[in-house]
Amino acid sequence: MGCREENQSILISPDRDEICGVNSFDIYAKAGLFCISAASIAFEINLTRLFSIAQFYHFAFMIVSTALLGSAASGILLMIFPKLSRISFKIFLPWASVCAGISMIGAYSFFNHVPFDSFSVSWDIRQVGLLICDYLLLSMPFLFCGIAVSWLLNNCAEKSGEVYAVNLTGSALGCFFALALPGMIGGDGIVLFCSGFTSIGALLFCMNDPRRKMSAKISGWKYARHRLPFLTAILLILFSAIDLGFRFSGSSLYPWMSLNISPYKGLSNVMQFPDTKMLAEKWNAFSRINLVESSAIRSLPGLSYRYQLQLPIEHGLFIDGDDMSPVLISIENREFSDYLPHALAFKLRPGANTLILEPRGGLDIWTALLQGSSHITAVEQNPLIVPLAGKAYANEQVRTIVEFERSYLKRSRDKYDVIVISLASGYHPIQSGAYSLAEDYRYTVEAMVDSIDHLNGEGILFFMRWLQYPPSEDLRAFALAVEALERIGGEPQTQIVAFRGYNTSTIMIKRTPFTPAEMTMIRSFLDENAFDLSYSPDVQPEETNRYNILPQSVYYQTYSRLIETEDRRSYYSEYPYDISPPTDDHPFMGHYFKWGQTGQIMAEWGKTWQPFGGAGYLAIVGLLLITVVIGSGLVILPWVFTKRWRTESEYSAMPRRANWRHFTYFACIGFGYLLVEIPLIQKFILFLEQPAYAFTIILLAILFFSGCGSLLAHKLSLKKCLLGVVVLILFLPLLMSLVVEMTFGLSLGWRMGITIMLVAPMGFLMGIPFPAGLRWILEKNYSVYIPWFWGINGAASVISSILAAMLALSFGFSWVLRMGAGMYLLGWLMVSWADHLAPTVLHR
Repeated sequence: MGCREENQSILISPDRDEICGVNSFDIYAKAGLFCISAASIAFEINLTRLFSIAQFYHFAFMIVSTALLGSAASGILLMIFPKLSRISFKIFLPWASVCAGISMIGAYSFFNHVPFDSFSVSWDIRQVGLLICDYLLLSMPFLFCGIAVSWLLNNCAEKSGEVYAVNLTGSALGCFFALALPGMIGGDGIVLFCSGFTSIGALLFCMNDPRRKMSAKISGWKYARHRLPFLTAILLILFSAIDLGFRFSGSSLYPWMSLNISPYKGLSNVMQFPDTKMLAEKWNAFSRINLVESSAIRSLPGLSYRYQLQLPIEHGLFIDGDDMSPVLISIENREFSDYLPHALAFKLRPGANTLILEPRGGLDIWTALLQGSSHITAVEQNPLIVPLAGKAYANEQVRTIVEFERSYLKRSRDKYDVIVISLASGYHPIQSGAYSLAEDYRYTVEAMVDSIDHLNGEGILFFMRWLQYPPSEDLRAFALAVEALERIGGEPQTQIVAFRGYNTSTIMIKRTPFTPAEMTMIRSFLDENAFDLSYSPDVQPEETNRYNILPQSVYYQTYSRLIETEDRRSYYSEYPYDISPPTDDHPFMGHYFKWGQTGQIMAEWGKTWQPFGGAGYLAIVGLLLITVVIGSGLVILPWVFTKRWRTESEYSAMPRRANWRHFTYFACIGFGYLLVEIPLIQKFILFLEQPAYAFTIILLAILFFSGCGSLLAHKLSLKKCLLGVVVLILFLPLLMSLVVEMTFGLSLGWRMGITIMLVAPMGFLMGIPFPAGLRWILEKNYSVYIPWFWGINGAASVISSILAAMLALSFGFSWVLRMGAGMYLLGWLMVSWADHLAPTVLHR
């Protein structure tokens, strides 16, 4: 009942009940599949967070491809070893679920306690082997979960729409788990939760046993074979539940589960000092916050070297183990604020009404207070930071708003004398590429325009970036200021002032031109604090290299050349680094890579302490090559082993090989799904404030509504649905722009709901092509190839997950979406050209 008819069955034994079970896809099987699907996607999302904390942002992309690789391999495995499909339902699926739960804990423990060292990979070949081990081990949970889905699709092909729908809707629930649970049990606790939830799925599969009443008659090894997965699942659930119970009370029973962080991250360095104390550790859906006390913490970015007095006592606030922000504990000596670059803005605007965007530990708040700001609005997006940042946010002159700064700027109508964009990131050499893949919507042309719009008539926008040599990070920030002013009709030549200390560059933007009196005050402040002018309306070359002396005044030279050039696009293309201003469609402030740098990177290979030996972009290129090789190998394997693992009678009974259009079709929809999903996640980060929120909500919406579409796939025209997907993908960016502009000021909950409604129609249609394609296969009597097509679809997704990230870095999100639409259009062509196909599948 719900399995394939006997005349279509090649891979199952004549006793269909023994394999599939009577009505095998009953309520218990659906609930079991629902549980393992939810646990699998929650584990995947959580791994992206754990790897971002323990290592660097590159690994988020590796985890997505790893998960898809495991799923793809499951179908290929069933195709190569058809005997797996003949194993009884009540044995195969419980064991697959239990193995998934065990491998979740095992794979996490391996990468946590045998960490990969990305900085030494260029000269230590062992690190390459360790990375491969991590890749393969982390794919195992997804292999076991995927093989359960593939087994059901293969043996219950007539109910493939229901199987696919339960798989997708269960995954949608897993997205919710990944969003809601980290704040209660931590990211490492999610690993145990997913293992336990998968084991619940195993128990439910065990309950789907048409011979349960006969179990008493089963004895010996046969009894153990049937009951051992049940007992193992019980043990896993108890093992997970005991620690989770402790975690809800704020402790952990298994200290070995605590996440270990790369030794190259700031938190690891500070923890090596003998007097360091961990004061607090907090998790939420998008971050881990650590508050640390240590005598080694002394951080006042931009402080003039002319300050000779005692530094204030500080604690360190770490976000995901890095990007330390100082938390001032004692301010006995208040003169330090006079030597910070920020002080200039408040000397130009005494008693200013001030807006500070993302002040983190509160240094900029204290500077504004000590410099006489009359009123301060502090917009901090992370709710965990405010209670840990000491007294900065508690001052009666400070109005604290916990909200993403872009959404606040969209909804607020207030005007300010001074706006400070805090330096929230630590210093990262651009050659490392460690953060080149991270989206940053605070530093885009659109964000800068929004900030300028909130200045009053004589207001000043102030922000700092780290100095790099040759000019890169600071030069891009300067280009960003120039582009933003030009977009609103300003004159960058008269409305921008830039100056530098020994490690930071400061940029000030004024709503109107700087006056001669203001320039006199600026020069006086710079002379007192040994800062060098880099650009101003009346800058002179001799005043740009007096205190922090360089062989040449390169910052003045590059800034002046950029602002004076008529063909700025040519200037950007000729510069050795990519310093073009980021936009909301291409928000990669930390991505400076150009292919012209490849020679230098390869020359430094094995000689520098940089992650992956060079630019982060090359890490994605390398990962893409690996996935192409692995994905292609998986697709080819069944051709090699089709005959080897089958009897002569089975092989001779197989239908002729499916038409090449079938293979192309399943590859196209696999490519298309991820080429749409990945850029949508990245594009909605702006609207939903955090990568974790965007990842979770987009996956939840697409997976849930794809599941709904799968249930109705048999009633809808495949060709019309494919064309509908293409139209919606091409139309969605325009619709997004209109909706986001109108609703950005709403609360986060409303924006999440709007996001789901925007994505729902497309997700619904994207859920139809796969089960409809399986019906196409059944019509042609090619059911024996179902696991192969599942594997091809997954292998294409493995490659496209990396390809989408790489293309987004190079061309922007909109181009990647267009490529996704192109893949679905190619799938439509494959169906349209198959004139011999049954019209009931194509046109109903």
